[in-house]
Amino acid sequence: MSCKKIVYTLSATAILLSFSSLAPGAELQLWSVDPLIKVFRDAEPQPAGTAVDHVVRGEYGEFQIVVRSDTSLDTLSASVTDFSNTVSGTTIPGASVRFVGYVHVDRPSQRPSLDQLRQPPADFPDVLLEDASVSVPSEQAQPVWISVHVPPAVPEGAYQASVTVRADSGGITQEATYPLKLVVYPITLDSTRLWVTNWFSMQWRHMEINPEPDSDAYYDLLRRYARNMAEHRQNAALISPLALSRFYVNAEGALAVDFEKFDRWVQIFIDEGVIGRIEGGHIGGRSGGWDSDFITYIHSVQDGAVTNGSAAPDSEEARTFYGFFYPALTAHLKEKGWLDIYMQHLADEPTQRNMGTYKALAALVHEFAPALRIIEANHTKELVGSMDIWVPQLNFFHEDFGHYQERQKNGDEVWFYTCVFPQGEYANRFIELPLIKTRLLHWINFTSGATGYLHWGYNAWKNEDPRVYTTREHNGPPYLPAGDPWVVYPGKEGPLDSIRFEAMRDGIFDHELLCRLAEKNPEEAHRLAAGHILDFDRYNTDVEAFRATRIALLQALAAAS
Repeated sequence: MSCKKIVYTLSATAILLSFSSLAPGAELQLWSVDPLIKVFRDAEPQPAGTAVDHVVRGEYGEFQIVVRSDTSLDTLSASVTDFSNTVSGTTIPGASVRFVGYVHVDRPSQRPSLDQLRQPPADFPDVLLEDASVSVPSEQAQPVWISVHVPPAVPEGAYQASVTVRADSGGITQEATYPLKLVVYPITLDSTRLWVTNWFSMQWRHMEINPEPDSDAYYDLLRRYARNMAEHRQNAALISPLALSRFYVNAEGALAVDFEKFDRWVQIFIDEGVIGRIEGGHIGGRSGGWDSDFITYIHSVQDGAVTNGSAAPDSEEARTFYGFFYPALTAHLKEKGWLDIYMQHLADEPTQRNMGTYKALAALVHEFAPALRIIEANHTKELVGSMDIWVPQLNFFHEDFGHYQERQKNGDEVWFYTCVFPQGEYANRFIELPLIKTRLLHWINFTSGATGYLHWGYNAWKNEDPRVYTTREHNGPPYLPAGDPWVVYPGKEGPLDSIRFEAMRDGIFDHELLCRLAEKNPEEAHRLAAGHILDFDRYNTDVEAFRATRIALLQALAAAS
C-alpha cells in the first residue's frame, strides 16, 4: 500500500503547504473555517490559514477543518494531539474529533429570514457524528470538528496542537496534518449565572435508544442526557412531581403519594451537575384549541382505587386534590432541601383569552403552596400576581419590554424563550439560520437583562429518522421548523450534539464573560454587546467582527481582573 502525506507547517507569517508528489487531482485539500460558519458540501477550497481560538479557562476551544478531494474517499478518519504550551511545559489533553454530519431540511420556516443560508429543501450541516470514519464523495467538502475543554487550573498562554486526517481510497492512503493554536486568557469560568433549560422527555423512543421504563438502561440513558445538558451549561431541568410520583390508597382509605421516582430523577440531575433549579412540570393544559380554557390534572379515590382525571381549576375537585398534593409536595421539598430551588409550571403559554383559568390555577398555588414560585412561558403580560418568573416569547418580550423591566423592579424574574416563533429576522435555533444567530441568543439575554432562557425541544423526536425528517407536523402551526423540536440527535448510546448546541453553550459562556466585565466596567461591556445586538430583531452577524469583539471582551476582562 502506498502512502502519501501532506504537512502544514507554521511560519512566522503564514501557514505553508508542502506535499510529496501526487497524481494530479488526487491530493487532499484542507483549510480552516470558523466554527460559526456552516460548511455545505459544495464548499470550495480556501487558502490555508491559521486555525486559532481564544478562550478562557473552563471554556471549550473549537476548530473546524474542512477536507476535500477531487476523487472519492472510501474512508476518512482523523485524530488530534494534545495541546501543548512550550513555555510552561503544560499540556491540555482530551481533545475530541468529530465529523459534521448533514441533515435534510425539507421545508423552510413559515417566515424565512433575509439571511437564510439556503432555501430548503436542502442538506444542512448540523449533527456531530459518533462515527470514527466517514466516506466522502469526490468534490464534496467534509468538515472536521475539534473540541477541547480547557481545565480551570492551566496557565495562560498559547497552546499548539495538530489534527491529522487519514484518507483511504482504492488502496491508496493519504495523510494530511493541520496546525491548531489555542490562546488561553487568565480568566476562569467555574460557573455561569444564566438560567438555561431545554425541555426533554424519556417517552420519545427512537432508533437504538429504546430502554424499558424504569430499567437500569433507562436510568443510565437519563444520566447520559443529564451529563450532556450539564456539559452545555444547562442548569435547570423540567422534572414533574405530578407525573413521576406514585399515588395510592393508604390504610385509612385516603389518597397518598410516594415521591420516590421524582426524587431519583432529581438526584441524577444533581449528581451530573444540572440542578441548579428544578422546574416542576405542568399541572394543567388546554381543554381544546389554542385559546380554550385550561383544565388541571387530578387524582382521586373511587371505589377503593386511584383514578386519574381532569377538572376545572376553580372546581371543588381541583381544590380537594391540590389541597392534598401541594402541601405534601411542599413538605417533601423542604425535607429534601429543594424548596428554594423549585419552580412550578402550571399550564404552558397562557394567552389573553384563557388567562382567567390560568389565574385560577395560580390561585390554587397561592392557597395551598404559597412557598412555591410560579414560572411560565407566557403570551400575555396580564398575569401580574399570578407569576413569579416570567418567560415571554422573544417577540412578546420585545413588544412589552417596558412591562418586563417594571416586573424586574418589583422583584419578579424575567427570562425569555424561543420556540416555533419568533421567525423572520429574530434570533432562533432553526437549522436554516446562520449559526451566529443561535450564539447571539444569549447576548440578547445580556443586553436585555433577561436572566434565563427556555426552549421546549431538547430531544422531541418522533418516529422518523431526525436526520432525514427535520421538520415535524404539529397541531398548531402547519409544522415545526427544522431545528425547533430538537438540538441533539439519537446516537447508539445516547445523545449526539449538534453544532447549534455547541453554539448555544458558547453563547452562555459569552453571557457570563459580559456579566463579569459589566461588574467592573459596565460601559465597555454594554458597548461591546451593542456592537452585535442592535435591537431585539437586528444583529451584526459578521463572524470576523464577532471574533474581534470577543477578543476585545477577553482583553478588557483580563485587564480589569
